[in-house]
Amino acid sequence: MTYHQTIDGAGRTIESAGSSWEAIDAEQVARMRLQNRFKTGLDIARYTAGIMRRDMAAYDADPSAYTQSLGAWHGFIGQQQLISIKKHFGSTKGRYMYLSGWMVAALRSEFGPLPDQSMHEKTSVPALIGELYTFLKQADARELGGLFRTLDAAREAGDELEAKRLESAIDGYETHVVPIIADIDAGFGNAEATYLLAKKMIEAGACALQIENQVSDEKQCGHQDGKVTVPHEDFLQKIRAIRYAFLELGVDDGIIVARTDSLGAGLTKQIAYTTEEGDLGDQYNSFLDCEEVDPANIRNGDVFLSREGKLLRPRRLPSNLYQFRPGTGVDRVVLDCITSLQNGADLLWIETEKPHVEQIAEMVDRIRETVPNAKLVYNNSPSFNWTLNFRQQVFDAWEAEGRDVGQYDRDRLMSVDYDETELAQEAEEKIRTFQADASRRAGIFHHLITLPTYHTAALSTDNLSKRYFGEEAMLGYVKQVQREEIRQGIACVKHQNMAGSDIGDDHKEAFAGEAALKAGGKDNTMNQFEAA
Repeated sequence: MTYHQTIDGAGRTIESAGSSWEAIDAEQVARMRLQNRFKTGLDIARYTAGIMRRDMAAYDADPSAYTQSLGAWHGFIGQQQLISIKKHFGSTKGRYMYLSGWMVAALRSEFGPLPDQSMHEKTSVPALIGELYTFLKQADARELGGLFRTLDAAREAGDELEAKRLESAIDGYETHVVPIIADIDAGFGNAEATYLLAKKMIEAGACALQIENQVSDEKQCGHQDGKVTVPHEDFLQKIRAIRYAFLELGVDDGIIVARTDSLGAGLTKQIAYTTEEGDLGDQYNSFLDCEEVDPANIRNGDVFLSREGKLLRPRRLPSNLYQFRPGTGVDRVVLDCITSLQNGADLLWIETEKPHVEQIAEMVDRIRETVPNAKLVYNNSPSFNWTLNFRQQVFDAWEAEGRDVGQYDRDRLMSVDYDETELAQEAEEKIRTFQADASRRAGIFHHLITLPTYHTAALSTDNLSKRYFGEEAMLGYVKQVQREEIRQGIACVKHQNMAGSDIGDDHKEAFAGEAALKAGGKDNTMNQFEAA
């Protein structure tokens, strides 16, 4: 519906109410409706699910059409990301947001900072989804409000051509609202608990939920030790629970991202149930580290498996966890992924210990033998030492080619001493092209960084504190922050405007007319930045 059609529709509604509504302005109603395009979180979830489905189809046709996101731990951080994307690239196409359970635990729990072990309040996850979308919708209202005020100025000046241009810009306006891939950890309990939490997350606006195959009560960060996986059927119950939640709420094309931590997980909490040789439970149990047992040598409390006519004792730790055989991680990942896709998942997430294109590709190649269009979401994790990893990859490649690497110490390649070397420059280029290379070779549809803004907040705060509390004092803020905001066109330099003061003024004028006491008058110090 166009701007003028929206005005006309509002006008008819006002007119039908009779004289008691004659002070209501149809154009202001239309503006408020356009500034509040998404009335509920479910409206957002349905809209953004459509975006992701179209993007997934585009990637299938052309692997260079991969998508990206950055993790955000507060609505304001997410808002500034999307404002920046629109400013620099003109469109949000192919850019999403990621909601990291790690950052929720570390930054949003009422318990205080927690490790990524599913100890934070489960309701804090849907609360953050709602907060992120509140801030993105406010970014829409703020930007559209600027267009409306500029339109009024053009009309007052009698500039019809500019007014037409602005009306066209309003009709073609692109929202800041983009898909959020949201981390539901291991489901925070059994399948019913997963279903209930999934509903809350979807109602808050999430169109894509990422769930992992670790046990809920022993869940660990993917980059920590001690990860414990569950049998496939336990995980598939939770995938089905999420699909039911999507379908119940009418988000029929919602996306499920099935994450496997099997590459780094050497433990399981239980032996899988099996009814016949070769079924899914039997395949899971085949990875267990077992020893053959003489029936005459049975100890009290032993647990046994039978396989191929042999009696086997799985190796069990004092923690009552069972060990997998060393070297089975890749095979378990492949089986996890195929099984998840065959039982309702849409995308995969393989948690790896390093960013290596060929390592990922070898697993994806095997998965695609069974599911040809298998696609990944990949964690470009800050837990990786990207500089050292890629310098070592180049070193190893050069050594394999027979090139002279005598001037390099492989274990010290992180050193600043190597920054200007040919090896370091080649590694930098491989880091730069990693996402495009991995999307082309390894089936990665979506690249994300889980907790980048955790690190940027720490880094920028350290830099400001060092300068402000040191000799530079106020110059430390002015030179490093405000002056750069002005020169780089960071809208937040007008922080009153960013927080919604002009939106409020527009409303006050609509509500009270000339009696409105507006905040954005001549004495507002933000006017000092008009010429910025």
